Amino acid sequence: MSAAKIKEYAKALRLPYISANIEEELTKCMNLGLTPDEFLTELFQNEAITRSENSKMIRIKNAGFPYKKHLDELDAQRLPREAALLLPGLKSLDFVAKGQNLIEYGNPGTGKTHLAIGLGIEAAMAGYSVKYYSVPQLVNRLKELKTHANLLSIQKQFETIDLMILDELGYISFDKEGGELLFTHLSMRTERKSTIITTNLTFDKWRGIFIDPILTTAIIDRLTHNSFLINMIGESNRHMAV
Repeated sequence: MSAAKIKEYAKALRLPYISANIEEELTKCMNLGLTPDEFLTELFQNEAITRSENSKMIRIKNAGFPYKKHLDELDAQRLPREAALLLPGLKSLDFVAKGQNLIEYGNPGTGKTHLAIGLGIEAAMAGYSVKYYSVPQLVNRLKELKTHANLLSIQKQFETIDLMILDELGYISFDKEGGELLFTHLSMRTERKSTIITTNLTFDKWRGIFIDPILTTAIIDRLTHNSFLINMIGESNRHMAV
């Protein structure tokens, strides 16, 4: 069978590596004297590697990160002590596998968002589905969808996404409707799927975000059950000289 014919079949079967590299692979096979078994094993192994890498990139793109931050870019010595101690365990992603939440609270500039996005990228690379929202963006989106009676489009995300990252809780307060919508959607994930939340406020100040004290208590109870709470209060890295 000619290389052109193999490429044609590879395209039809959606085998991008074979389609793009069959001529090179056939030449290598002849030069190295590979057996048919060896040739096919290497060919499909490279196809599988390519497909895996493409899937990782697609999951990272679909997550909607505002920018990419990797865990190996974090300076553990500049992290608040509690975060630095927990970081090795968090890298294992066991909390995602178990559907546990991670709540990072502390002042701006201490690495909360960097840690959240870094864990999100690690999760996507490991095969988990991930979605990022800033909380103000999410609440506005929920209210908009409710107005158009189209909440089902985002409810599926909350029910199925393995790791949801909700960033910047507390930077902007919202009305009762926004708080109730957020509570309803977070409740869909309780003890099923993992959520990372970053906030600049300690729990005793969350009532200023949600207004309703009963709703505030309910949200804290749902989020903190079987969760990791990380104290990120510390010196801001943004003010350090480069």
